[in-house]
Amino acid sequence: MKLSERCAAIRLLLTDVDGVLTDGGVILDNQGVESKCFNIRDGLGLRLWQQAGGQAGIITSRSSQVVKLRAAELDLEIVRQGVKEKLPEIQAIAASLHLTAQQIAYVGDDLPDLPSIRFAGLGIAVADAPEEVRGAADYVTSVPGGRGAVREVVELLLKNTGRWENVIRRYVT
Repeated sequence: MKLSERCAAIRLLLTDVDGVLTDGGVILDNQGVESKCFNIRDGLGLRLWQQAGGQAGIITSRSSQVVKLRAAELDLEIVRQGVKEKLPEIQAIAASLHLTAQQIAYVGDDLPDLPSIRFAGLGIAVADAPEEVRGAADYVTSVPGGRGAVREVVELLLKNTGRWENVIRRYVT
């Protein structure tokens, strides 16, 4: 199946957090308070995807308040933290939304994401993912996680379905 055909089917964009929406670094201060650095272009990308009618969510094996805050800031309704095995969670989300695997894009960065990348209709790895993860993906971003990889994916989806110009019209006119 061609990339444009895969993109046309996508209704739900799911992404890992650490190593995808961030560069994978976790900062803990002396009181145990966690910090992460999110790329602002990824956030706008997720908003553009939602404006185009797509749904988005995050699934992460770790749990942190900062992820909850960022998800709320982006109006993400699908937020799953502390998920040790992501694939069953993705399958449950798909069932609840009456979606098939072909209607889901998943962005991951490491070995625990392999089953999800293989399951999704469009499995995506970030540029700095291990070889095994990149090899299993239908698409590999040109930039590493935390550096606009999710924005790149949103542009890929919207440009391959003819929706990009309409979504950005308000910014360029």
